[in-house]
Amino acid sequence: GGHLPDHTEFDGVVVTGSRSSVYWDEAWIPPLVDYVADAADAGVPVLGVCYGHQVLAEALGGRVAGMDGFEIGYNAVRRHGDDELFDGVGEEFTAFTTHGDTVVDLPPSATLLAENDHGVHAFRDGHCWGVQFHPEYDVDTAREVTEGKRERLGDARVDAVLGEITPAAHDAACEVKALFDNFTEYARRLRTERGSRAAADD
Repeated sequence: GGHLPDHTEFDGVVVTGSRSSVYWDEAWIPPLVDYVADAADAGVPVLGVCYGHQVLAEALGGRVAGMDGFEIGYNAVRRHGDDELFDGVGEEFTAFTTHGDTVVDLPPSATLLAENDHGVHAFRDGHCWGVQFHPEYDVDTAREVTEGKRERLGDARVDAVLGEITPAAHDAACEVKALFDNFTEYARRLRTERGSRAAADD
């Protein structure tokens, strides 16, 4: 666990993946969950990815638990409804996934945005979004992360997933990289709107 900022005065906050589980008893986890809750309260746009998505769910009153299985590899995810985070992304899209935990209860005021047979893959709550999949992975990262799962998943499963990590699969998954641009665009727009509102109040 690194150092958390001592304020939430940001245009946006991104919480990334981690090898930890949000329900582990580790000293750095509760302060991170609290920080994300404070940022959300302050109206700061938050994007949580994988572990970050689970932290965000917990911070906003949802619940995360271990899965019976483990989702890994390029998998299909289905979108629900229209949300600006997913502008330019198809109804069904391909994304690299690797997780043994999942959001079992969405936060009370959250909207489900995407899922597959393994569970929740995206939600929105106010200015906050969580995505379970990894839009940011390139082929090398996907291979490296998969290799690291041999002890947990066994050689046969890992080798099968490695066989599916192809440039073509990665190309298909590049569609979801649009999320990062959409998020930064949203944060920028919000900052501008708030700035002009503040100026109007003067």
